[in-house]
Amino acid sequence: MSEPTAPAVPSEAPAVAPSESASASESAPQVGAQRPGIELPPVDGAAAIERLRAMIRVPTISRLDESVTEWARFDDFVALLPQLFPATHGALTREVVAGHSLLYRWAGRRSAAGEPGVADDGAAAEPTVLMAHYDVVAADAAGWQHPPFDAVLEPGTEEHGDVLWGRGTLDDKGAAGALFEAVESWVLAGFQPEHDIYLSLGHNEETTGTGASAIVDLLEERGVRPALVIDEGGAIVEDIFPGVTGPIAVIGVSEKGICSVRLTVHQAGGHASTPPRMTATVRLARAITRLNRRRFPASFTPTNLEMIRTLGGHGTGLLGFVFRHVDLFKLPLLGLFGRLSDETNAIVRTTAAVTQLVGSSAANALPEQAQAIVNVRVAAGSSVAQMMRHIERSVHDPLVHIEALHPNEPSPTSPTTGPGWDLMADSVRASYPGTIVTPYVMLGASDGRHFTRISDHVYRFTPFEMSSAERGTLHAVNERIRVRTFLTGITFYQRIVGGC
Repeated sequence: MSEPTAPAVPSEAPAVAPSESASASESAPQVGAQRPGIELPPVDGAAAIERLRAMIRVPTISRLDESVTEWARFDDFVALLPQLFPATHGALTREVVAGHSLLYRWAGRRSAAGEPGVADDGAAAEPTVLMAHYDVVAADAAGWQHPPFDAVLEPGTEEHGDVLWGRGTLDDKGAAGALFEAVESWVLAGFQPEHDIYLSLGHNEETTGTGASAIVDLLEERGVRPALVIDEGGAIVEDIFPGVTGPIAVIGVSEKGICSVRLTVHQAGGHASTPPRMTATVRLARAITRLNRRRFPASFTPTNLEMIRTLGGHGTGLLGFVFRHVDLFKLPLLGLFGRLSDETNAIVRTTAAVTQLVGSSAANALPEQAQAIVNVRVAAGSSVAQMMRHIERSVHDPLVHIEALHPNEPSPTSPTTGPGWDLMADSVRASYPGTIVTPYVMLGASDGRHFTRISDHVYRFTPFEMSSAERGTLHAVNERIRVRTFLTGITFYQRIVGGC
């Protein structure tokens, strides 16, 4: 299918007026609606899409074994950003942290002459940190409708508009691109924020997150304590909760803990022609089956209950009534969430998924060691220790060695009141009118968890509409983003920046 025409990525600052060569398709609307008290600067939509395409084309694949990571591609991406966003790089300072993560500082009016973390009147500063990451998970062309790093722009339907295909469009270069577009537009408009704004761009969120952690170390050393941190996370979703129609913005006020649990069985090897009744692989398979059969206990956290009550206020029918009176119906609702979908089940309990298996290196040899890696997401209100006890009791076999790798506890919960939350919620409603805004516990892990060391107001939200099909492309084939929602995401970040 032929692609819509669009102007090439400009080598100089993008125009704040509509491009005369912009396509008349959905790739070219102008970003820059108004809300009371603030007029957003316009952005050339077609040029913004071309800049995002340039970002997608750089295959910044992070790997747990960093010795096989193609760091030259990361260097290419770091060098590309000043070409795409020259005004931003002229107005903000940039530091490279932990090799390839990036930290930008946009000095606010109250601290322009002072040190980071301190306002010009000597009081504590109230900076904002806006986050994204530019590494992506691996992808090859097999199974993709369009090659994952070709950044194909496909004409869409009247209902959905044009679509940009590629690895990172949703996770998380799309958010990074929208964030930089917003900052670029404000810089070109001559705007300076009241308080410092930091941009944190991690390089290994998909693996260990050490880049973001190092940025937090640096900010903590400088006495910076952000009043607001926004990272990837929830999105604008529909058709998740029965009885609730219309778009819902789920903003993560916390996130589950994450831990890889290694199950290992050691046993004498031998020839596969004379196997014992219980080989190492059979024992391991039994352990996996036992663990899979015994689900973790379900419970509602305070955030879960607030989410249900919020949705209940917009719900209809019997389920709307039940949601509004959740305290009376906790037990049946727990059962409903556990059965309704994989997403609602993950909301109410710790989950475990076997993701890697290793046995013999030869087809005719008994393995001397069989191993499985279990990816565990620890529910808020639980702990890594409780999770390990559950796994040990479920496996119930002293010959299966159980080990926790890189354990991270669930994050503390950020408040759903106050200036930071209000700015988030107001920006969502202004960008996506009619959207219900609710807190939730993020099911995945983000770089934002590291920032809870220095801020009590860490929120996880990606300002894009995502259908269930689109959410299913995260870390999978055919990842893509609707052009229309990418451009709307820019207005969300513009409103956040304009409110800082």
